[in-house]
Amino acid sequence: MNITGSTILTGLLGSPVAHSVSPAMHNEAFRLLDLDYVYLAFNVGTDSLKDAVKGLKTLGARGFNLTMPDKIAILDLVDELTPAARLAGACNTVINDNGHLIGHTTDGIGYMRSVADAGHDIIGKKMTLLGAGGAATAICTQAALDGVKEIDIFRRNRPEAFAQTVAFADRTAKDTGCKIHVYDFADETQMKKSLAESAILTNATNVGMAPDTDAIPIPDVHFLHPELIVSDIIYNPRQTQLLKIAASMGCPVFNGMYMLLYQGAAAFECWTGLEMPVAEIKKKYFSD
Repeated sequence: MNITGSTILTGLLGSPVAHSVSPAMHNEAFRLLDLDYVYLAFNVGTDSLKDAVKGLKTLGARGFNLTMPDKIAILDLVDELTPAARLAGACNTVINDNGHLIGHTTDGIGYMRSVADAGHDIIGKKMTLLGAGGAATAICTQAALDGVKEIDIFRRNRPEAFAQTVAFADRTAKDTGCKIHVYDFADETQMKKSLAESAILTNATNVGMAPDTDAIPIPDVHFLHPELIVSDIIYNPRQTQLLKIAASMGCPVFNGMYMLLYQGAAAFECWTGLEMPVAEIKKKYFSD
């Protein structure tokens, strides 16, 4: 890749970002399509996000991705939200349209494509979703839009945040027709019931992410059953403790690598107007 005087800047904001595959993935896609773009990672937490966004806008960056912990904080820093981002209450992709910043979410698109890539069909079925952060709400929104029949969300019971998640669930249910319920992580009886009824468990928390790789997000592994698909949006490590245990119990499992690939492909198209060469990127960076 050659940096020129007209190279177009894209990138990633979040903390931490050193582990991210996104720069390699996007820069290889730019190279394959002979585009004069570059993708860089910037370690930016919520405290410095406003300044970073202002700087990227001033520099004329074409757009950027957001990862934890910035996906919700960015909402107040853009000029416009797409319907999907507004419904999810989270944003992982910003498009700079001549100084007009548009917030979008591709996380849910990426997750649902990763489910299909793993060979599963969850349309018309029930999902148990762990977490209520930016990635979780995006996944919930897209799953509901795509036709998942029912979603049980489990989150920590902090009164104000819990009420916000309930409001999100009610709004999304009304707009999509999907049945969505919100429960306290501490309600083990309900979690056991939800998992028994579900086709898929989706961990959208950071529990199990490096360096805390021994942690698991459910209180009792015996809640799992062989008919349950178990997925984790974490990709570092590639096999979390949750996935190891689930696989040992006969559950089909998959991690967050292909969600990362497909959400990145959707963002790439937003910025360039071109489809990412997914097959080549998948072979180079996402093969086991």
